[in-house]
Amino acid sequence: MFDRQFREWPVQPEFAEMLGRQAEELYGTIEAELDDDGLIECPVLPLRDMVVFPHMVSPLFVGREGSLAAVTAANQNHETVISLAQLDPTTQDPEGDDLYAVGVELAVGRILRMPDGTSSVLAQGRRRVEIVEFTQTEPYLRAKARPIYEPTEKTRETEALMRAVLALFEKCVSLNRSLPEETYVFAMNVEEPGWLADLVASALSVEVHERQALLETFDPTARLQRLSILLGKELDVLELEDQIHSQVQQEVDKSQREYYLREQMKAIQTELGETDIWTRDLAELKDKIAAAGMPEEVLKKATEEVERLNQMPPMSPEVGIIRAYVDWLIDLPWTKATDDNLDVKHAAKVLDQQHFGLPKAKERILEYIAVRQLAADKMRSPILCFLGPPGTGKTSLGKSIAEALGRKFVRVSLGGIRDEAEIRGHRRTYIGALPGRIIQTMRRAGMVNPLFMLDEIDKLGQDFRGDPASALLEVLDPEQNKAFSDHYLDVDYDLSKVLFVTTANSLGPVPPALQDRMEVIEFPGYVVEEKLSIARSFLIPRQIEEHGLHGARLSFSDKAIKGLIQQYTDEAGVRNLEREIANICRKVARKRAEGKQHPARIMPESLHKFLGPPPYTETEIEKADEVGVATGVAWTESGGDTMPIEVQLMEGKGNVQITGQIGEVMQESAHAALSYLRSRAAQFGVPPRQFEKTDVHIHVPEGAIPKDGPSAGITIATSLISAFTGRKVRHDVGMTGEITLRGRVLPVGGIKEKVLAAHRAGIRTIVMPKKNEKDLVEIPKNARRELKFVFVENMDDVLRAVLQAVEKKPAVQPKRVLKPPVSPGAASVRRARR
Repeated sequence: MFDRQFREWPVQPEFAEMLGRQAEELYGTIEAELDDDGLIECPVLPLRDMVVFPHMVSPLFVGREGSLAAVTAANQNHETVISLAQLDPTTQDPEGDDLYAVGVELAVGRILRMPDGTSSVLAQGRRRVEIVEFTQTEPYLRAKARPIYEPTEKTRETEALMRAVLALFEKCVSLNRSLPEETYVFAMNVEEPGWLADLVASALSVEVHERQALLETFDPTARLQRLSILLGKELDVLELEDQIHSQVQQEVDKSQREYYLREQMKAIQTELGETDIWTRDLAELKDKIAAAGMPEEVLKKATEEVERLNQMPPMSPEVGIIRAYVDWLIDLPWTKATDDNLDVKHAAKVLDQQHFGLPKAKERILEYIAVRQLAADKMRSPILCFLGPPGTGKTSLGKSIAEALGRKFVRVSLGGIRDEAEIRGHRRTYIGALPGRIIQTMRRAGMVNPLFMLDEIDKLGQDFRGDPASALLEVLDPEQNKAFSDHYLDVDYDLSKVLFVTTANSLGPVPPALQDRMEVIEFPGYVVEEKLSIARSFLIPRQIEEHGLHGARLSFSDKAIKGLIQQYTDEAGVRNLEREIANICRKVARKRAEGKQHPARIMPESLHKFLGPPPYTETEIEKADEVGVATGVAWTESGGDTMPIEVQLMEGKGNVQITGQIGEVMQESAHAALSYLRSRAAQFGVPPRQFEKTDVHIHVPEGAIPKDGPSAGITIATSLISAFTGRKVRHDVGMTGEITLRGRVLPVGGIKEKVLAAHRAGIRTIVMPKKNEKDLVEIPKNARRELKFVFVENMDDVLRAVLQAVEKKPAVQPKRVLKPPVSPGAASVRRARR
């Protein structure tokens, strides 16, 4: 009972006398006797991380041999010991220099052996002592010390300090759960200031050096002042600790209260035969998973995630993440599909009703439908790429194909995408993660076999976040897309039943590996005749209906439509043409709404009134045969154009100058033509020295327009030969073809556009490579009937058809024609805006 009562807490002053008597019985000698010099000599007990104050009772655990020997000798000789704190607690065998000089004389009791091999002794602090000298070091330390006596009288300042310390100590006891309330009661009954300071200091949890500083403060008043500062710091820490504890306790109480109420609600719902919302939601999720028709692997994954949800509290932050993932698995189509309409005639009718021309694209779709009708289970869905200029109907044809097949149509624009995660999705470890656009669009489609259009595939970019074009390799590969892997889903998804259609304006930016996975179908730019048919069959009726002009019986003459095409638009498609038609319809609708008169038929003369002056200038072919001027025909995005090439000779040093914003390929054609002429100089009657004394200037008019391509080779060669020989070139002959150094004529592209451009310009003879004869099947019959085609294999054939020995009048008067813009890949020009 005695050991437990006085193990940690200070002695109550009222029992000091009784404690002294008990200590004398237990410890033997209470205080050592003074010698003639007023000193005491006792064994020394070094203490680690501990300072014992006078009047305090504390258990001491002794484990070192020297310390155990000191305590044993004190018990046997009925002596006290001097406790000294170590300067460094890690020192195993301290000497005199390793100890503080001020300590406390202790009365020690019996030694108790502990199970861990150490010994415990109960000790009571008696008085402060200061070491004078050490008299023994082996087998334990022994020293002489001078007892320190402190005054006991109280001044007004001391009384005030005692009250302040008691007030602070009371607050500390109330906040510190490890201090019993009896400690404050003990302190209240202490009347001596030094004793009060030692009592409070022994109860505080402060560092050893702070406790030693209090022990070495002999003046009670100064000790109380130092102690009040320590109490203030301790009180601040205790108040902050209490605040944190209160907040934590409030949260815990709230969670316990919610849990208790939730359990009560479950019990009430069970009694009423109802289920809670969370349980009902989980049951609905399981039903939806069972009805989704998922593959076995996906079903297993979804079931595992629902089981994880079932084991989590509803308010857990991870619940939302798992629930969103399960919802994605449920909402995706796994087996639901539309039935294809495999009637080839129906599909052809739908395509013809909604789109004019485009025979290759329509034929490919009809072939796909026919094969599906004969071998539905064996054919894989094709990956088509519609390639052509803007406004040629690529996207709208995709919608028509979906309508003809009876499939859902979904579209994703790939323009500007630079992040691979846009295709494959983000992993679920990221906050706000979502599947990629492929999976998102499949959920929007709701079917496993939609027509999926990937628009503007040539506008994909790439940066440090990855290469989206590479991610599309798996999507657009029939061998791989049946097990498409999205980072978010983390399960395979079958895309093999999807009909993918991509669109592009150019295949240049598309990686070769991606091009290899697609079947490219080219959409050439519409010529004037095709635009005329499209406007009359589709654009004009649609705009009249959208502007409410049925009652006005508004119509457009063919010449007016051609005027719109040639003078107010400059494009390969028909978007701007439809805008100009809509512009006219708006003005007519306004006049009709205001009750004013308006024309019922739009004539060419009305265009200037409704649309203002034409934004594109007109050009003319040459009116007469001239030396050094030949007419070429070029492919352009807007359908083709004529292109005169001029050669001027001047006295000089044999320099060659090429102007007209000519591209590298066209410059190489000019040099090849000049080299051919020099190699045949004797045949053409040109003195070889003339090339060294003559500067050659080759010019293609409208220098603000870029031009490039190899197909102007024979035209440049004809102009050069004409200039050096003085023979005139027929102005009514257009030509196209690539030339070699030996004079061979190689085939070129864009024959349809070039021939129709020459036909519009009034040219009646076309010179073209022999190997391009097969391309005439694309030319309209009326143009073929009115044109004469001269097929050539070398420059000799060309010169026989275009050069004249004597001057002749042109067979046909020239027409005024428009000049459309340039296109890469062929020698071309564009009309300049005013």
